[in-house]
Amino acid sequence: MDRDGVTRGYDFDKLWKGRAVIFSLFRKDPRRTIIATLYKRVATASREPGLYASLGIPDTLEGRFEALSLHMILLLRALRDLPPPADEVAKDLTDAFFRDMDASLREMGVGDTVVPKRMKKIAESFFGRAQAYDGPLNDSDEAGLASALGRNAYGSEAPATALARYALAADQKLKAGSLDALLDTGPVFPKPEAFGKEGA
Repeated sequence: MDRDGVTRGYDFDKLWKGRAVIFSLFRKDPRRTIIATLYKRVATASREPGLYASLGIPDTLEGRFEALSLHMILLLRALRDLPPPADEVAKDLTDAFFRDMDASLREMGVGDTVVPKRMKKIAESFFGRAQAYDGPLNDSDEAGLASALGRNAYGSEAPATALARYALAADQKLKAGSLDALLDTGPVFPKPEAFGKEGA
């Protein structure tokens, strides 16, 4: 998990060769701007109505956390297999995710003394899910992934088969892309509706 740890402080201007056009647009803080844009695209994908209406993720605070976590995990897996500076992108993207979780807790009125404890639980949940999904995704194990997703995303022992098919398809699609494509256009996820009951 060290590759996806929460650290930062990289000189992306020197690391990211070939990104001159993008960097010229955001000279003040190109790294932060690109990471913020990438994270926004992941968050937007996790709010697709089809994830809730077609794939059965509960449209609740917990369900939205599960959807965001799943999409983050899928993108981090893709970045893990790409050449540098993809590892640096993964670290900063993970940092953006936890900063967003921290800000959300504070917006909900969670007190300063309680936030660290809540954030520890969120981190444990996130990395626990990443570990639980990693094996089935590596092995294209639909049943194993459906079981893990059922427990986490549905909160039940019923397998999340349609969601597992969606995640497997997304994993393959993301891993087929390049770092430049991810940074230029953002991660492209399948349409959830295609994996719902009608498309299953």
